[in-house]
Amino acid sequence: MTTPNGGGGGYWPGRWPGEDGGPDRRAAPRSGPGLGLAPGDGLRSTFREAVVATMVVLRDPGEVYLLGHTAGDGAVAWVERIDPVTLAPRGRSPDLPGGRAWPGGVAVHANGDLYTVFGRHAHRLSPALEVVAARELPRDLPYNSFVILPDGHLATKDFGGALPGGVAPPGEPAELVVLEPDGLRIVARLALPERSIARLSADGPDVYAVGEAHVWRARWDGTTLVLDDGWTPRYRTLDGQGYGWDAVLALGAAWFLDNGEGTEAYPGTFRGHGVARTPLHLVRADLGTGAVALTEIGGEAGGIVANPPAVDPSRGIVVGYDSGHGVMTAFDVDGRGVTGRRWTRRQDHACHAIVFPDTGELVTADHDAGRMADQVVVLDVETGEERARVDTGSPLQSVVFPAPGFGRDVYHCSFPGVSRIAVDP
Repeated sequence: MTTPNGGGGGYWPGRWPGEDGGPDRRAAPRSGPGLGLAPGDGLRSTFREAVVATMVVLRDPGEVYLLGHTAGDGAVAWVERIDPVTLAPRGRSPDLPGGRAWPGGVAVHANGDLYTVFGRHAHRLSPALEVVAARELPRDLPYNSFVILPDGHLATKDFGGALPGGVAPPGEPAELVVLEPDGLRIVARLALPERSIARLSADGPDVYAVGEAHVWRARWDGTTLVLDDGWTPRYRTLDGQGYGWDAVLALGAAWFLDNGEGTEAYPGTFRGHGVARTPLHLVRADLGTGAVALTEIGGEAGGIVANPPAVDPSRGIVVGYDSGHGVMTAFDVDGRGVTGRRWTRRQDHACHAIVFPDTGELVTADHDAGRMADQVVVLDVETGEERARVDTGSPLQSVVFPAPGFGRDVYHCSFPGVSRIAVDP
């Protein structure tokens, strides 16, 4: 197994070079401390409107990059370099051709350049946001981001779900595509046995895709991708159970949440919009045996999620949530699975999270539909107790990616814009 957040590999050796901090999606910074909230500390927020702000990544100190995009079948994306405190633009890429829209991704490569995948296009950008290389991807579908492998190659795949506006999912299984980093030439392709809605995860050269009913693993050997036919965990085993989202690789397992149907119809909040007939589950797929275990989050049918759980391997805690019912539950876990429930709280969280292992702080969100206000809420991961909260400035519930800042701050992205949340002692 690799070290947390990819252990270096093909990513820039910075604090947060890609979504969820790295390809294993543990959502922990690769360097630096947490917020360190003390009694009496509060939070302050700075908000800036930015069209479909999807994620922030960090390069060197002071270098903050924001990915945004338009909507529709002819959507374009762009990357901005923004001021780390005021959020004002300091530079912008040209419009990057995309195609059918679904949130994509950006990451800082070990070579220092930035790479994006959005729509059916991949782009390589210099730190000054000039286009270095571009590639149209094989299918006329959105490709939902990518992971960088230890040798610097990029692995991506097409999005297998329904799109906003009632666009039906593709009829064909997903296909993994590997790009070399210099000119983005396609060097390998591998058809999966089924569609995949979730984003890819990776542990070293092993690429994991949560399919619509199974989890799949493919090994990259530097030349080809080979599907592991001996490891095919089936997690969708209950009548009325929905498909799974992104997997976190930790403690010898792939951890993810099911019941993802209906997320394409997001109207600004997921509360009350689940369609599954079973309760939402935390899913554990053992990376060795392939054994699958399902643990209910809240016990109510009609749950919905679009993102992964939060995992703190150092404390043996996994936090799942049901965005349809506004509930979060933390579980004690070990190398064999869930050993018990630790805490449960009512909170309307839907986006990715940040785990600060040194301080035990868990950065989450809470949408107040009555006020149409999204908030950042910092929790104690061990107890579920609230340490601080603040309005982000967004009226819509975030369903995308936060990131830590370079100090005692974090960035919160939502479709209306980007916020900087800083400790206010």
